[in-house]
Amino acid sequence: MARLGPLQIRHLSYLQSFCRVTTLESEKMPFSNEKHSLNDDSLNSDTESCERSDSVNSSSDYEYARQSFSSDSSSKPSSPTSSPPKMVSFDDLMETAKGLSNMTLAHEIVMNSNFQMKPIDLPPQSLQRRVKEIVHKAFWDCLEAQLNKDPPEYNHALLLLGEIKEILLSFLIPGQNRLRNQISEVLDLDLIQQQAEHNAIDIHRLAVYIVTLMGKLCAPVRDDDVKKLKSVTEIVPLFREIFHVLDLMTMDMVNFTIQNIRPHIQQCSVDYERSKFQDFLNKQPNALDYTTQWLKESIAEVSASVPSSDTSPSGAAGSSSLSLSPSSVLNNGYLKFLQWDYDNKPVPETLLTDQSRLQELQQRLNQQRLVASLMLIIYNMVGTTISGLPEFADKLKQVITVLLEGMHDKNFNLEETLETISVKVCCEINQSLTERGYPALNNESQANLTGQICSIKQESNSVRTLINNRIELYIRNLLSVPNLQKSISVVPGGLAPIQAELEEIGSQYVCIIKYNIQVYGPFYSGILRKLLFNNLATAGTTASHSP
Repeated sequence: MARLGPLQIRHLSYLQSFCRVTTLESEKMPFSNEKHSLNDDSLNSDTESCERSDSVNSSSDYEYARQSFSSDSSSKPSSPTSSPPKMVSFDDLMETAKGLSNMTLAHEIVMNSNFQMKPIDLPPQSLQRRVKEIVHKAFWDCLEAQLNKDPPEYNHALLLLGEIKEILLSFLIPGQNRLRNQISEVLDLDLIQQQAEHNAIDIHRLAVYIVTLMGKLCAPVRDDDVKKLKSVTEIVPLFREIFHVLDLMTMDMVNFTIQNIRPHIQQCSVDYERSKFQDFLNKQPNALDYTTQWLKESIAEVSASVPSSDTSPSGAAGSSSLSLSPSSVLNNGYLKFLQWDYDNKPVPETLLTDQSRLQELQQRLNQQRLVASLMLIIYNMVGTTISGLPEFADKLKQVITVLLEGMHDKNFNLEETLETISVKVCCEINQSLTERGYPALNNESQANLTGQICSIKQESNSVRTLINNRIELYIRNLLSVPNLQKSISVVPGGLAPIQAELEEIGSQYVCIIKYNIQVYGPFYSGILRKLLFNNLATAGTTASHSP
């Protein structure tokens, strides 16, 4: 869920016009095939949203991103470039910030099919809430004081009627001309101003008309709210409640608009996000510093993993250049986000819009790492006693998963939790053995099992390392698959207990990464072209001077 600001409301209409223009251009250019929300359900909807986008669009963006790594920059005059440093005015900075905010909104709509706008709910004791309540109370008290004067004053009331008129008109679709004319006629501010000056205004009649019109325009879910308005007789409380319901109706209209334009945004989102980021890069040439550093680190890691060669220097340089392909560097870099220190290390600029999604996936995956490690230990220690009992294995997994909930909280004590898990697992195993007529585990077996389970807290634990390596291999294989829908990587051995969870996390993760490549592939290609060519040049120079 997200809070709706004025810029985002105006941006929705701009997105509609942008999508219409892009659609017209794509019709004129038949070879233009390029592709293309925060709440608790955002990650669950990422894969569904990605699959819909893939079904609507082709993979030309992905192919273009791959080809751009090896092509010469001079052959693509339209490829993203960074501008030289220059002075930027405050207005330019504000305009750039607005563009990034709009880009984030469009990205959220594309990636999260359940994305909705909701009004912000301030904490009860927060300073913001207190200030808001004080200001609102002062306004409504002032309105009541003006209306209670003899003769009444209608300055504040006219302002409210003007705002209500604008809001009601914003709910109309282009074809509702009769209703538009009726609202303009009944809420004619010039006429109402003249009536107020002659003390001939009927404020109650106007309020009744507004409530009746709201009943016609609101969504069915707001019918009860509108009915409650009809029972309010005092004018000031009535206007206060009218604005409350109008705020809810505005949010309903915004979410309805988002739902309708989502397919169009998915078709043009890649171009839109890339152009907005390019605008930001033009004003801030150093906007890819963290991205460059991230790719440098990935290149260093891939280079270190290349086995040394005792052949000729030229052969070694050729082997290094072959291993340091852009795809291998990028895939290695993307894998780092599954173990990224999000609290202390900045995320590359090109992945800021997906930081919360990546962090949540990391937390879910870390929990599954421990579940898989503990299940592997249990099977190795007492596998013969629970073999052929899939329901019992699922029960143990559920117990472990429940006890590991909240493991990413700062106050979570992993050592105590592992001790609790060992006690619970031993109890469940003994109960199962007794029910089937077998002797329970002896003290030595229970002590060994407890020791193995508690040793998982050490990051250097051999079982934990094995599980981590196999999970990394699985995700790496997923990243290397061009189309996730056509081919699913085989889950390595030892990960069967978490196969369903791993496949879900992997598909959501790869969906984020593939879309990121489509949008920012040209930026990555420019950075990697420089870094890899410099790396090869350095390697060649070193080889030529070696004896």
